[in-house]
Amino acid sequence: MRRLTPCLWFDDEAEQAAEFYVSVFPSSRINHVERYTVDTPSKKPIGSVMTVTFQLSGNEFMALNGGPYFKFNEAVSLMIPCENQKEINYYYKKLSADPKAEVCGWLKDKYGFSWQLIPKEFDKIMRSAGQEEKERALKALMKMKRIDVKKLRTAAAGK
Repeated sequence: MRRLTPCLWFDDEAEQAAEFYVSVFPSSRINHVERYTVDTPSKKPIGSVMTVTFQLSGNEFMALNGGPYFKFNEAVSLMIPCENQKEINYYYKKLSADPKAEVCGWLKDKYGFSWQLIPKEFDKIMRSAGQEEKERALKALMKMKRIDVKKLRTAAAGK
């Protein structure tokens, strides 16, 4: 089975974004940089970066310098399953560029791309806890800008 490769559209920051993302995620690397060799509708200079393929934690991505025609929005985000509060705090520190965009574990990076931080403990509650525990945990989450795993755990337990 073929793997899917998300393509992230940038105006002119594909290489910088790929380098940034690779610096944030473990087991990540730039695979290839392709340059424009002909004139295109994007009007990018010949020799400038067209695409960058890269891996983040073993997942393949492509970044494209396609021009200013499209912008990221919250309709698409990438989820990051987090083991604990320390890992959640790490990704907030590294990725979040707009505190006003932080809500319920969602954040936006400096390129405007959306990410979701999902504590594995919260995921476990939502998959296996009783209905009342789920509802309490979800209500607590909906009040948070930045995720606090201890508060989610306490809420689920009814304390």
